[in-house]
Amino acid sequence: MPTAEAPFRLIANDIAARIRSGELKPGDKLPSTRELAETYGVHINTAYRAMSLLHDRELITGQPGRGTYVAEPPGH
Repeated sequence: MPTAEAPFRLIANDIAARIRSGELKPGDKLPSTRELAETYGVHINTAYRAMSLLHDRELITGQPGRGTYVAEPPGH
C-alpha cells in the first residue's frame, strides 16, 4: 500500500511547481512561514520544513529581516 507523501513535501512540491510554471518569478516575495502554515492548514514546523527543502533545492533564498524570495535560476 503506498504511503501518503509527507505534508511538508507536498507544500514544497506545490511551490516548486508554481516557480517552474512561471506563476512565481525570480525575486517574488513568498508568504511568511506562518502564512504558509495557515494557507495549507499545517503546523508552523511543517511549513518551515517545506521552506527548508525549497532552500536546499536552491529554489528560494532568504534575506534576514526582509523575507524569503524566489531565487534566480542558476547561471543568471
